[in-house]
Amino acid sequence: MNTKMLPIGIDDFEKIRTENYYYIDKTDFIRVLLRNRGEVNLFTRPRRFGKSLNMSMLQCFFEIGADKKWFEGLSISQDAELCKAYMGQFPVISLSLKTAHGMNYESAKNELCTILAKEALRFRFLLDSNRLYEEEKSLYRQLIRVDESSKSTFTMPESTITSSLNTLSQLLEKHYGRKVIILIDEYDVPLAKANMQGYYDQMVSLIRNMLDAALKSNRSLYFAVMTGCLRISKESIFTGLNNLKVSTVLDANCNEQFGFTDTEVRQMLDEYGLSQYYEITKEWYDGYRIGNAHIYNPWDVINWCDQLLTNPEKRPKSYWKNSSGNEEVKRFIHCMGNGITKTQIERLISGETVQKKIEEQLTWQTMYDRIENMWSLLLATGYLTPSEIPAGSLVSLKIPNNEVRELFRDILLEQFEEKVAEDGTLATEFCAALKKGDAAEVERIFTRSMATTISIRDTAVRKEFKESFYHGLILGILLFKNNWDITSNREAGEGYFDIQIEIEEEGIGIVIEVKYAEGGNLDAACREALAQITDSHYTAELKADDMRIILKYGVACYKKRCRVMLEREA
Repeated sequence: MNTKMLPIGIDDFEKIRTENYYYIDKTDFIRVLLRNRGEVNLFTRPRRFGKSLNMSMLQCFFEIGADKKWFEGLSISQDAELCKAYMGQFPVISLSLKTAHGMNYESAKNELCTILAKEALRFRFLLDSNRLYEEEKSLYRQLIRVDESSKSTFTMPESTITSSLNTLSQLLEKHYGRKVIILIDEYDVPLAKANMQGYYDQMVSLIRNMLDAALKSNRSLYFAVMTGCLRISKESIFTGLNNLKVSTVLDANCNEQFGFTDTEVRQMLDEYGLSQYYEITKEWYDGYRIGNAHIYNPWDVINWCDQLLTNPEKRPKSYWKNSSGNEEVKRFIHCMGNGITKTQIERLISGETVQKKIEEQLTWQTMYDRIENMWSLLLATGYLTPSEIPAGSLVSLKIPNNEVRELFRDILLEQFEEKVAEDGTLATEFCAALKKGDAAEVERIFTRSMATTISIRDTAVRKEFKESFYHGLILGILLFKNNWDITSNREAGEGYFDIQIEIEEEGIGIVIEVKYAEGGNLDAACREALAQITDSHYTAELKADDMRIILKYGVACYKKRCRVMLEREA
């Protein structure tokens, strides 16, 4: 069994290669990049798909002083001619803009100053270079100037910020006699944050001017690579940049270099003795299509394997969705009825596809202005993926896997809970009927409440997912009954009940078992639910807690229909 540590959250290539971390070889990216590159290359992929690690790997390969041992045994090392020509042959400027944001423009600009200054400080030897004039060294000093008032922060006027990468690359070229490679990771993060905080126009202007100087009119540039989630339109930030070559999730270029392929995941599971988990790993974390390649989310796979090594009984969960606020999906779902129909979301959650025209060049300011833009945003950020290679202007979109499907479900349930809270009377009426043992009234109210949200279509999505959705709807109503002891999915008797309620002051205990009625046979599904409560002794805990009245509910759902049956336990 492989004993290497799993690199959770580590995007430093040198650290992974020198500190015994597991590494899935993506060095073919270097070969593909050099074969197909433009002068400026932009790769857009969803978050946590290995963009930062690949950028770190590029720096380690190209930068003067590169250590060949970092690449020993990796694919690129087999190409001796390429390594001789390119490994360790170039000065490299490498920036990550993922922290270049703040609550206002000034704080974001100061953070950008710090990022630029820290990168410039890696080249402090320029101050002693006998190839630079004193005036050129003075330009360098402006890049690392410390604010005299604070003594701990860097400061630059905007004119210096915008010219910084151009200046630094010219100084490095003159010192080394070699043109410069520029790497900019997460280039669009400052724009996304600026849009959220209300200083978008200022930040767009600053970033645009900086990139123009570095990438458009920079004679010291050999080539540049940028990464981000979105391809921001030329009109917004890449004005006049005619040397830009873009690879998005719809392109075949470098399609296997970000994320894990099926072969790589199989090998990883096998090396860690986890091959028996292949199918469930595929259901939860596979499903992305990049160009013509099928790709797993690498963040998920690494975290999942790490959890299994600690606890082999661990059930899969969502790792990727918890690395963001998921505002894109929330806003998308809240637009139901305003150009996005319930039917479209029902089809997606049920594993079907919807066809949409995709706009790949977006701006953060107009992202939510048109419904078409929102579909494009969900595709670019990984919440949706193409189901096949696009044949024309329309793209067939689907939810990639169980993890993202669960995210959609959870946000829909949150929205349902909000509606229940606003209604006020629904929860009161439902709980009163439930406590009274009025199955017909429980059925009527729950059917009415289901009409306000989506239904789950009778498709290939697992029955467990369908049941958990309707289970969540019931919990969404019950959670507003503050004086009831409500538990869900807890072990009792000889299994795990769906919902258990104790109304202590009245001595009433309630068990609810939810079933999805495959084929629409609601009565049969209700009887199955009631039999499970009895056969698995789900009421044992209620009896132990001296509940005098015990009500057992079987709830069966099929699309927007439900049936409720009741049994009283003596």
